[in-house]
Amino acid sequence: MRKSVRVWLAGVLCFAPVGWSQQMAVDFDPATTKINWSLVGNVHTTHGTFQLKQGHVTVNPANGEISGELVVAANSGDSENSARDKRMNKEILETEKYPEIRFRVTKLEGAQPLKNDSSVRVVGQFTIHGATHELSVPLQITMNGNDVSGSGKFVVPFVDWGMKDPSNFLFKVNKTVEVEVVATGHVKR
Repeated sequence: MRKSVRVWLAGVLCFAPVGWSQQMAVDFDPATTKINWSLVGNVHTTHGTFQLKQGHVTVNPANGEISGELVVAANSGDSENSARDKRMNKEILETEKYPEIRFRVTKLEGAQPLKNDSSVRVVGQFTIHGATHELSVPLQITMNGNDVSGSGKFVVPFVDWGMKDPSNFLFKVNKTVEVEVVATGHVKR
């Protein structure tokens, strides 16, 4: 679940925007986009990934208008431990009932013409485990011709958002998951 939180998708959406004064569309590449998560526990920190299923954003850097969505398959969470992943899918994320994690982008802050690097913030609606929450993600974006890459970090308070705490008698974990998204996409004008 926390992996879904990695909603890295959110971060990815932001990478498309800032280089031209005209409206543009960005398609994110699921094969090269990375969504990493970590969950701190009293014994060790668990690391994992999620896979981007699809992502498309339309943005106008001149006025900051942005729309689009990133979608992650909730059951793509991988912590390199099949028993833990099975429990995460069944008990925490409940992926049979909630198969996708979505980030619908609604606002871009800090949009300005860019030459190389830019810092922006993407705001949107993050849907996970059947509930939608506002999420704001700071991103560092780099543009190279029609190629866009970006990275951002955010925290998902999964227990506060209605998901089960996987802690037990001996093993305790934080109630938040840290997510880092490194996304790549291609601009279509």
